[in-house]
Amino acid sequence: MPIRQHLLLTGAACLGLLAGVARAEEPLTVIDWLGQPDTQAIPETVLLEPPVAGSAAQPEIAVAPLEALLPPIGLVAPSATGLPVDLWRGSDPHEIAHLIDQVPVRNSPAMQSLLFTLLLSESRPVPGGDDAILLARLDRLMDLGAIDPAQALAEQAGPTENPSRFARWFDATLLSGDEDRACAALTASPFLAPDYGARVFCAARRGDWPTAALMLESAHALELLPAERLAVLDRFLNPDIFEGAPLLPAPAAPDPLTFRLFEAIGERLPTAPLARVFAAADLRDIAGWKAQLEAAERLTRIGALNPNQLLGLFTARRPAASGGIWDRVRALQEFETALRGGNGQPPATGTALSKALEAAWTAARHSRTEVAFADLFAADLSRTRLQGPAAERAWHIRLLAPSYELAARTPPSDSAENRFLAALAQGRPDQEQAPSDLARAIAAGFQEQAIAPLSLRHHLDAGHLGEAILRSMILFAHGAEGNLGDLTAALISFRTLGLEDSARRAALQLMLLERH
Repeated sequence: MPIRQHLLLTGAACLGLLAGVARAEEPLTVIDWLGQPDTQAIPETVLLEPPVAGSAAQPEIAVAPLEALLPPIGLVAPSATGLPVDLWRGSDPHEIAHLIDQVPVRNSPAMQSLLFTLLLSESRPVPGGDDAILLARLDRLMDLGAIDPAQALAEQAGPTENPSRFARWFDATLLSGDEDRACAALTASPFLAPDYGARVFCAARRGDWPTAALMLESAHALELLPAERLAVLDRFLNPDIFEGAPLLPAPAAPDPLTFRLFEAIGERLPTAPLARVFAAADLRDIAGWKAQLEAAERLTRIGALNPNQLLGLFTARRPAASGGIWDRVRALQEFETALRGGNGQPPATGTALSKALEAAWTAARHSRTEVAFADLFAADLSRTRLQGPAAERAWHIRLLAPSYELAARTPPSDSAENRFLAALAQGRPDQEQAPSDLARAIAAGFQEQAIAPLSLRHHLDAGHLGEAILRSMILFAHGAEGNLGDLTAALISFRTLGLEDSARRAALQLMLLERH
């Protein structure tokens, strides 16, 4: 068969086959399609877009610089402090730094507590602030003697990010005894050194005496350090040469490195005449018990030491002398034994306990650690059955403790002053007759219809929460010094800001503590 004829027959057969298939698979009608079994499950539709807008208006778009999203820096979470992470938002960072440095808290334990809350709470850096607020927080913590929190805050922020942060961290580690970590960082990054003396000190601390000696000789030749610093570094690196030499003159205002260098050469400087920050160095075991006790009192007075740590030092051993701090140690120990019992003896009652309480309270007033005393013993005092003046004293102490509102329910007598104090502890002093001008100013600060000062409302409207708190604290300090108008305005401000507890405790302390 010719090829042409074969191809024609083959093509015809293929067309016939395709025609048969087409007839077998004719399109389904609508009715036929509905009758087909469900062979594939159709997935549910997932909407990845927002719901339809309720209006045609353009939605508001919030715009913020990327720096505002930097992670917050602080040691206490906002859930614990009640303060937002954008505490400093909108304020001038240099103005905030100035306020942190200047706000006075010396005479008010409640303001001390509030300042520590501001300094330690997690908060975001302010854009364009150049670390001004962080450095101010670190400097104020050091000024208050809170070495451990300052060191921890610097470490959390990143102490090797720049020389300014490192300088604060280095000073804190020198006084806490943890300088080896800072020296290791300085060895890895010498550009962080606050001065040439820090590099000499760290090289010696790490056992690299040849490098330390070479750098010290260079400092002498090039006059890179003051003569006083060079003299103490000479004795630090070459103690044998200066054995038997006269003592160096004690510097009037040493920095932490100079303080540690004098300690290392055996000429330790007493901390009593120095800045408060050096008192923290006396809490180390290398200091004597008396120095530890005096440092603990000094730091507790400003709120930088936990009251339990103070109690631990005061009860560590029996005083071997009398007079001064030894009498305060003895009074506290005897009161704790009378209140809680000890050495197998039950707690004292009646006259013995009353006498011990009065002696211990007098000691606490002398050292200005009354609030710490109240924190330690208020719960135990609430279970005593004291009478007369001792009962009044115990109730006043309980009003100084965090449980002041519970104590307000059981005043020992129905005097006008006690009724006012109880009402103040419950946040309603304006409902009782004020016994003094101070009490009247305080009561005015708790009136429900009281209006916050215009300056505060301006900061609140602008969202400057942290600045508003700091300015209210300064206003309170002026009021505590006798300007009763400022006192009323400050209390109104605190309550407007939601700081009701701070307002009540600060007012109670003004009424109950003797501060001049």
